[in-house]
Amino acid sequence: MANSIYGKARQAFLEGLIDWADGNIKILLVDTTDYTVDIDVDQYCNKDTIPDAARVANGLSGNLSGKSVTLGVADAADETLSTVSGEECEAIVIFLDGGGGGVSQSGTDDLLIAYIDDATGLPVTPNWGDIQIQWAATANKIFKL
Repeated sequence: MANSIYGKARQAFLEGLIDWADGNIKILLVDTTDYTVDIDVDQYCNKDTIPDAARVANGLSGNLSGKSVTLGVADAADETLSTVSGEECEAIVIFLDGGGGGVSQSGTDDLLIAYIDDATGLPVTPNWGDIQIQWAATANKIFKL
């Protein structure tokens, strides 16, 4: 699948439920062997949607910093995930942490935003070292609405 914004996220942006600039936006490294994205159905970053087996250990970021929105383009500062271990990671999931930390069982606080599986450095095999997430320097940065 190509990089995409979740369909429910598009709706949430239009309904004012996602605030990129001021929201608690995080990323999660995902093993696609254990998570098959359904871009127009998946809505929440919980264990019912993205099971534990798909979540790469220590592959959960803190809140992204340096976020900006210009002409519908979302950007943020590059992110470093420390001491990452686990299975190969083929995708990055971006979500709004509504208080559940992205690890709730079936909660509806954490809204999925974007799915990225086509980026420099993907796939990556964790080796207990740091993984640097460098957002694209292209016109569309992380994504464009």
